[in-house]
Amino acid sequence: MNVELKTEPLSSWIDTGGKPLIIAGPCSAETEEQYLETVRGIAKGGYAHVLRAGVWKPRTRPGSFEGVGEAALPWLQKAKAETGLPTSCEVATPEHVELACKYDVDVLWIGARTTVNPFNVQDLADAMKGIDKPVLIKNPVNPDLALWIGAFERIAGAGITKLGAIHRGFSNAQENKYRNSPMWQIAVEFKSILPDVPMIGDPSHMAGKREYLAELTQRAMDLNYDGLIIESHRNPAEAWSDAAQQLTPEALGEMLKSIEIRKATYGEDFQDNLDRLRARLDNLDRELLEVLAARMSVVEQLGEYKRDNNVAVLQLDRWNKVHESRAAWGKGLKLYPETVEELFKLIHMESIRKQTEVMNQQPA
Repeated sequence: MNVELKTEPLSSWIDTGGKPLIIAGPCSAETEEQYLETVRGIAKGGYAHVLRAGVWKPRTRPGSFEGVGEAALPWLQKAKAETGLPTSCEVATPEHVELACKYDVDVLWIGARTTVNPFNVQDLADAMKGIDKPVLIKNPVNPDLALWIGAFERIAGAGITKLGAIHRGFSNAQENKYRNSPMWQIAVEFKSILPDVPMIGDPSHMAGKREYLAELTQRAMDLNYDGLIIESHRNPAEAWSDAAQQLTPEALGEMLKSIEIRKATYGEDFQDNLDRLRARLDNLDRELLEVLAARMSVVEQLGEYKRDNNVAVLQLDRWNKVHESRAAWGKGLKLYPETVEELFKLIHMESIRKQTEVMNQQPA
């Protein structure tokens, strides 16, 4: 995939002093008192460069708190006047864009439920023509890289050049720890295609629970993300939305202090060792592919044997044995069980595809 976007560097639209960008604030601006008390705490501690707030909250089911809407926007103006920090909020309709601009919100973001719909994204792009504000785009709910990149192309087509990506994780029925599966490899692939677009991690929506925020934040920093967007509330237990994943401003500050920021580059003294280690990885990857090719050759023979004996491709008892044994082998080799599970799901699906092709060929 070859994509070119005219994108201004993050440093051109906000000065972070060379540190990762931190966007923080409550999931929802509930009341003026709640919002201002929270962001005052964030600003006093110097924990953020940009204040966030949920003004319009698209919820999965009706009846949940969906934000107070336009009434909250003057609170953002007041927060900016008091703290000197720029403000940000999600926009999901052209009307939201118009109102956010009317009240001088500094940074806009497009949520995951909007990114998933190209029609909605195009409506927003049309409404954003002529504005000069940073626009951040969250990944779509489902793991669809092309859909995410397509949203950037649409917004860039409106003349927006201050663009950033928010990685908030993906819906995954297999996930049993986090609210949204990080699927880091998709964000890494996004960066390989659009390297100039800043990547901002959203550990709050990945985690769903406070206890996982630090580990996900550190992982984002280990992958050299450009910043973080984190939810903070004066009293998370009483939050009207997403209470379990929010931190007090003080807890936010403590977590950020505990995070180790890795070097994005390395000195010449390390280059030789890195090159040697990377050469070893290259050789091992080649060996992995050679072993996989050999396995697929056996799979092809298996498909021929099943075809000649009129046996169905999918044998569930065999798959269950493979699933259990490979997981045990991986554990014995100190590999992450979920990695082994995902790997062999892919291998198994490819094996089924290969056997299906063979089954539909006439014997030589």
